Amino acid sequence: MYSMEGCIFCDIVAGKIPSTKVYEDTYFYAFKDIEPVAPIHVLVVPKKHVASLATLTENDEDIARNMLFTIQKVAATLGLAEDGYRVVYNTGKKAGQTVHHLHAHILGGKEMSWPGV
Repeated sequence: MYSMEGCIFCDIVAGKIPSTKVYEDTYFYAFKDIEPVAPIHVLVVPKKHVASLATLTENDEDIARNMLFTIQKVAATLGLAEDGYRVVYNTGKKAGQTVHHLHAHILGGKEMSWPGV
């Protein structure tokens, strides 16, 4: 896969930084967030480095399409499919994206309100 030097998520996917793996397949890796904001808080990242939703290109069509199905699989694995869960993509600095590697937050395990968790 394509990785970027200095990207913490690329290093996690490569096994250079430890994580608590929840799911892995050929194209995606899911792991527990180290600063959870909900009882269940998992990140889903593509193994190929893409900076954000804003930088996806037509060459990343498979990532864009399959990421949603991967999120669905991970949520089911976590037992969230029936009660519900929230999926968050932070895109860009003003939206709170602190790691510039495309990732989705899966949040669940409690009743959620809007806005916030």
